[in-house]
Amino acid sequence: MSLPGSEVLRVAPSGGARPEPRRYRPELQGLRALAVLLVVVYHVWLDRVSGGVDVFFVLSGFLITGQLVRSCARGGIRFRPMWGRMIRRLFPAALTVLLAVMAVSFVLLPESRWFQTIREVVASALYLENWQLVADSTDYFAQHNTASVVQHFWSLSIQGQFYVVWPVLVAGLALLAVRLRRGLRPVLVGVFGVVFAGSLAVSVWLTAVDQPMAYFHSATRVWEFALGGLLALVIDAVRLPRVARWVLGWLGVVGLVSCGLVLQVGTVFPGWAALWPTLSAVAVVTAGATGSRSGADRLLSTRPLEYLGNLSYALYLWHWPVLLFYLVARDEERVGLRGGAVVIGVSLGLSVLTYHLVETPVRRWSPAGGRSWPAYRLGVLMLAPVLLTAAAWQVVAIEKASAYALTTDDPDHPGALAREPGFEYWGADDVPLVPSFVGVPQDWAIIPNQDCTISPRNPDLRMCRNWVEGVPDRRIVVVGDSHVEQYLAALVPIAEDRNWEVTAMLRGACPFSTDSEARPGDQRCVDWNADVVQEIVGTRPDAVVTLASREVRVGLTEQTPPGFVTQWRTLERAGIPVLAVRDNPRYDFKPSACVEQHGVDDPRCATPRAELYSAEPPWSGIPDPPANVTFLDFTDYLCTETVCPPAIGNVLVYLDDNHLSATYVRTMTPIVEREVLAALGW
Repeated sequence: MSLPGSEVLRVAPSGGARPEPRRYRPELQGLRALAVLLVVVYHVWLDRVSGGVDVFFVLSGFLITGQLVRSCARGGIRFRPMWGRMIRRLFPAALTVLLAVMAVSFVLLPESRWFQTIREVVASALYLENWQLVADSTDYFAQHNTASVVQHFWSLSIQGQFYVVWPVLVAGLALLAVRLRRGLRPVLVGVFGVVFAGSLAVSVWLTAVDQPMAYFHSATRVWEFALGGLLALVIDAVRLPRVARWVLGWLGVVGLVSCGLVLQVGTVFPGWAALWPTLSAVAVVTAGATGSRSGADRLLSTRPLEYLGNLSYALYLWHWPVLLFYLVARDEERVGLRGGAVVIGVSLGLSVLTYHLVETPVRRWSPAGGRSWPAYRLGVLMLAPVLLTAAAWQVVAIEKASAYALTTDDPDHPGALAREPGFEYWGADDVPLVPSFVGVPQDWAIIPNQDCTISPRNPDLRMCRNWVEGVPDRRIVVVGDSHVEQYLAALVPIAEDRNWEVTAMLRGACPFSTDSEARPGDQRCVDWNADVVQEIVGTRPDAVVTLASREVRVGLTEQTPPGFVTQWRTLERAGIPVLAVRDNPRYDFKPSACVEQHGVDDPRCATPRAELYSAEPPWSGIPDPPANVTFLDFTDYLCTETVCPPAIGNVLVYLDDNHLSATYVRTMTPIVEREVLAALGW
C-alpha cells in the first residue's frame, strides 16, 4: 500500500498549458481503490496475483519523492517529524490487524501452523516479512510451508524499508547537488535512473534464475519505486493534448485490469512482466485530469472509489487473513461466488471500522507543541503488545511441542514396530499421537549440532559428521537429498551404539545421480554430484547409503533413474558397497494436517497402497545390476497391505506432504539396524 493519507503534487491541466499546482488529486485515490480491488478480487475468486501491489509501489515512489523534493525546496528534510508521521499512519492499522490475526489464529488455525504464523507475525511487525519469505524460499525445509495469514505483509515490509531508505538517499543527493553546484532535480533524475536500471536488471536476472526469491526480494522491487520517483520529478514538464491524456488514462486503466488475466503474475513477476502494471500506473498518473466527462480520471474520481481509496490500506490488511480464516473454518480450498462475497463484505466492514476508529483518530492526533517524540513512543506502545503476545504464544507452542515428544522407547507409541510380524500392542488406549501437531512440521532428522543440508541454490559441497570417540569401527556416508537424510534419525543412534562414523553429504532436491532428477536442467546439482562421487571414491568409506527410486506418487510411475545406476557403478569400480533405500510416498496433501483436521481414521488421510507402489520394485528391471548394491525396501513399515496411513503405532509418519517425521524414523531404528547389518554382513 502507498502511504495512507498522502497527498500528491502536480498535474498538467488541459490543453497543454503550463502545469498548475494541484495538491489533491482524487483520481489517485481512485487508482488506489482500483489497485486494491484487483488485489482482493484476484486473491478471493481467481486465486491469482493481479499486479495491483506494483501500482502501490509506483504510487509510493511518486508521492514520497514529491514530498521530499518539496521539503528540500523549503530548506531540508526533517527526518524525525516525517518518520513520526509515517508511524502514526502505518502502525495503528497494521498492528491492530496483527493482534487480531494472532487471537483468531490461536483459536482457529491448526496447531501445525502455529510456529510459522508466530515467526511471520513478528517479521511483519518489524517490516521484515519479505526477508522472512526470501529466507524460506532459500530454506529447503521451509519450502513446504502453507501460505501464512500474514504473508501479504511482504509488500508492506518492502514499502516500510523504502520509507526509511528513500528520504536518506534524497537528503544525501541534495547535499551532493549543493557541493556540485547542480540543481537537485537533475541529480535525482540521474541517480534514480541508475537505480531504476540496476534494480530492473537484477529483477530480470533473478526472476529467470530463482523466481520465488525474486518475487519477495527488496532489490528486485526498488526499480518500481524509482519509476514513481522519476515520474514525480518530470511530470511538471509533461504537456499532452487533452485527447492524448484521455487515451493515456484509459490505456492505463485497461492495462491494470487486464494484467492479471493475461499474465500468470505469481510465476513470472517481477522481471520484465512487472513493467505492465507499473507503466499502466504511470499512464494513469501522467494523464491526470482530462477535463472530459468520459475520461478515466472522471471514473476514478467518483465518490465511491475515492472513499474506497481511503480504505485501501485497511482493506489490503484485512482481506487476506479473512480469506484464509474463512477457508480454514469452512474446510475448503477455494471460495465460491457467495463465499467470496462474504469474505469481501467482512473485509470491507473491518476496513471501515479500522479507518474510522483506528487510523483516522491517530493520524489526526497532534502532539502538544508539534513534537515528534510522542509519535515514536506511541509506535513502541503499539508494537510492544504484538511482540509480547507473539512471545507468549511461542512459549505455549514450545510447551505443547515438547509435551508430546517421543524421546525414549514408549509402549504407547511403538511406531514402525507395530508393523513387525507378531507384534502385540500392550499400551494404553486413546493415547495422543506423537509428535504433537505443533511440533511435527519441525520434526526433521539431523545430526546433533550440525547443519547438514545445503540449499539447492548453494554450489558448495558441505559435509557433517557425528561425534565418535577415538577411531570409528565403521565409516558410512549418507548422500543425496532430504529423502535419504530422513534415515539419519535411525542411522545416527545406531552409529552411536556401534562406534560408527556417519558422514552426511546432502543437498536439497538433488539425489545422488549423474543427472538432475528433481530439477531438470539444474547444472549446480550435476556439478555437486560430480564433486560428491569424487570425494567418496577418494575417502573410500565402508558403505554408502542413498536412494533407490523416485516418484512414489499417485498418477506417476516409480522409477530407478539411469543416473542413479551410473553413480552406483562408479562406486562399484572403487569397491564401495551401496545401500539403496526405496523412496517413500509423496502426496498432494499433508497427512499430519489431514489427521489434525479430520481425525486419524478418516479415509481421506490414507492412500491405497496400490495407487502408490507397483507389485515389482523399479530396480527389478535394471539390466546387469551393479553387484555392490543392496536394496532396502521399508515399504511394509510405511504402509499396510492395503493402504499407506498417516499414523502407525500412534506415531505420525509424515511431517509434511513427502518427508517422514524424525520421530517415526527413530521408531524404525531396530528395523534399519537389522537390515543394514544383514546387507553388509557386519
